Amino acid sequence: MELFKNFKDFKMDVLKEVGNIGAGHAATALSQLVGKPIDMAVPKVQLLNFEEIAEKVGGAEELVYAVFLRVEGEAPGNLFFILTPEAAVSLLNRIAGIEVSSEGMLGEMEMSALNEIGNILAGSYLSSLADFTQLSMFPTVPALAMDMAGAILAYGLLQFGQMGDDALLIDTTFMEGNDEIEGQFFLIPDPESFPKIFKSLGVPFDND
Repeated sequence: MELFKNFKDFKMDVLKEVGNIGAGHAATALSQLVGKPIDMAVPKVQLLNFEEIAEKVGGAEELVYAVFLRVEGEAPGNLFFILTPEAAVSLLNRIAGIEVSSEGMLGEMEMSALNEIGNILAGSYLSSLADFTQLSMFPTVPALAMDMAGAILAYGLLQFGQMGDDALLIDTTFMEGNDEIEGQFFLIPDPESFPKIFKSLGVPFDND
């Protein structure tokens, strides 16, 4: 069965609100980090199969930057924040105020800043989901990689030992003045986490 099928007709509004509040938390935290106002557009929320993640970022062979980490607590899972190289450079240049060459090669300082932005986003969205579900969820220390999307997902699978079959996608758009920069945030709960999340949100869970 598709573990998210109950959400499709019965509580997508709850997931959208999780995304909205998480984006608000992230905008506030990022503004404090960079010392200037940062807004985030109302995120688009989708439910998709694990196999569709790479397709959403341009295909398994698409080169991307990814911040990935493990979610621990009462509803464990995996988190990925994925950006195209162009979006990563724009995010650092325009939002963080860090100059990156047009070639887009990131040095240690740039990689650290990108990792911290991904960490802030992860914490913000997890905090929002935890508030809604009343479940304890917290991120581990994030890691950052640049590779083909398929390779990054495979590496995450090896690192974490397991991966759920379904994902929550939150399309994230940063706005600073007239600039807009898009990234994609994927939450992939472990299979055993689904009954807890569904029950806490008041969604009937059928594991048949």
